[in-house]
Amino acid sequence: MTHRELPHVALSSRAHNREGLHRTDEAWLDEQWRSPETRVLVLRGARVRTTADGLEWVPPDAAPEGLRVLLGRRDGVTRFAVLAEPRPDEDGWVGARELVAGLAGSGAGDAAVDQVPWLFHAVGLAEWHRATRFCPRCGGSLEARSAGHELRCAGCGRSQFPRTDPAVIMSVTHGEPGSSQERLLLGRQTTWPAGRWSTLAGFCEPGETLEDAVRREVLEEVGVQVGEVAYFGSQPWPLPASLMLGFHAVAETTAIDVDGAEIAEARWFTRDELAAGMASGEVRVPGAVSISSSLIESWFGRPLPAGW
Repeated sequence: MTHRELPHVALSSRAHNREGLHRTDEAWLDEQWRSPETRVLVLRGARVRTTADGLEWVPPDAAPEGLRVLLGRRDGVTRFAVLAEPRPDEDGWVGARELVAGLAGSGAGDAAVDQVPWLFHAVGLAEWHRATRFCPRCGGSLEARSAGHELRCAGCGRSQFPRTDPAVIMSVTHGEPGSSQERLLLGRQTTWPAGRWSTLAGFCEPGETLEDAVRREVLEEVGVQVGEVAYFGSQPWPLPASLMLGFHAVAETTAIDVDGAEIAEARWFTRDELAAGMASGEVRVPGAVSISSSLIESWFGRPLPAGW
């Protein structure tokens, strides 16, 4: 099974041209905003409106007041986002997490899934603007520039740019690859209901390679030592600001000692044990929206049932 066949890849399969060189071209930006073909995604906080085909896109003259952000172009159409003030009393707005799960569901069409890169771009910028309110150097006020992709301090002139936190997520296996005795390590977070299992994950720390982050997180969370680490793939997850970097890891030890803080329980599964648990409903794994699901499916060797 190749990575391109795995379900999470569809969420980023059609990247748009972000038109980075035009972000400071005010004449071009104004021209595109006046074009009747241009479409705008309105966000209130991290919430958007939807239609039967996915995201609701409106013409520029129908967009509310708010920060105008250039997303880019695809198929000859320029698209912006407008970051408007949240209105808690307004109905019909959907959170990004719920929407992505719906778009990636088994009944979602290609046109709906194709919109996820736009949503991830817009939500990532919206979350960054919400969190970055003052200059970290002098505490001064910030002014948006570069079509929403830069914040510059009005006091000291320091620029801020959107940040992405690298997070590793890994399938940890032990035993002869492909054999009936090969096992996959899954864990349960302390806040999860019984029966919900997933691959382990954690954030990369300063001065640390991604491979060492995999080894450290597995050792800290479940007490298992990892040797070989191989890159699997990545998935943007700007909810609020992460990039999930997937790895396959080979365990050198099998004794489990959970930390009790993040991980409540961890367990080794053979393919037969995992299949039986999923069939009975005693084991529930992540849905296709997640790279965690793809990591599990890649090891399992066949499609997984519907997830959480």
